[in-house]
Amino acid sequence: MRIALFVTCLADTMFPEAAKATVRLLERLGHEVVFPAGQTCCGQMHINTGYQARAVPLVRRHVRTFDPYDVIVAPSGSCVGSVRHQHALVARRGGDERLASRAESVAGRTYELSELLVDVLGVTDVAAYFPHRVTYHPTCHSLRSLRVGDRPLRLLRAVRGLELVELPAAEQCCGFGGTFAVKNADTSIAMLADKMRHVLSTGADVCTAGDASCLMHIGGGLSRLRTGVRTVHLAEILASTEQGGSPGERGELVVRT
Repeated sequence: MRIALFVTCLADTMFPEAAKATVRLLERLGHEVVFPAGQTCCGQMHINTGYQARAVPLVRRHVRTFDPYDVIVAPSGSCVGSVRHQHALVARRGGDERLASRAESVAGRTYELSELLVDVLGVTDVAAYFPHRVTYHPTCHSLRSLRVGDRPLRLLRAVRGLELVELPAAEQCCGFGGTFAVKNADTSIAMLADKMRHVLSTGADVCTAGDASCLMHIGGGLSRLRTGVRTVHLAEILASTEQGGSPGERGELVVRT
């Protein structure tokens, strides 16, 4: 299968290993991954902060860039949620019904990584190896917007060497919420403190999730407290093998169009 990678801004600028791992994983499963070079921000940040009119050109660019592809994947529940639930709405509010229709078509072909693996490719065992004690944080957008359910957990349970431990109060928000963490810093920090307390209670070595944004928030807090607990994107765990390719491995993301 030929799959287009929607890399997302955060992965592109700060957490490229999540994107590289997505490519390694899908190629290991026998699929061709292409990187449409014309992609930019999907506009979620603009939409969520009230600048919907300014998001329309970004939606238009996103649709134009990804429309040629039958299957699109992103290592981010947050950005996939925006594509699915915001793009067509923003286009209609901007008076562009044709763009809205095209956006709905692209949204119907866009998947968060665990959705793609389980629902489209029909796999839960991706032949991964990750010998660590791991707990999983279900991010708000993947949990409530995409409703990925137990798909990530099913994938993690099939990873050899991995001990999966349940995260108490897992469904509680970590407190990031994009600009929420800036506008409501005190509340965000309190929510983060609760999340870190629950993570530490599991005795896990690693906290994983499907969104780099939440992992950045949680990981920053855990690092500042010098807990020794790492945050690792789900894609990096699934891309890990006994022969190599563990999180932190450096490699070039091959761009094909």
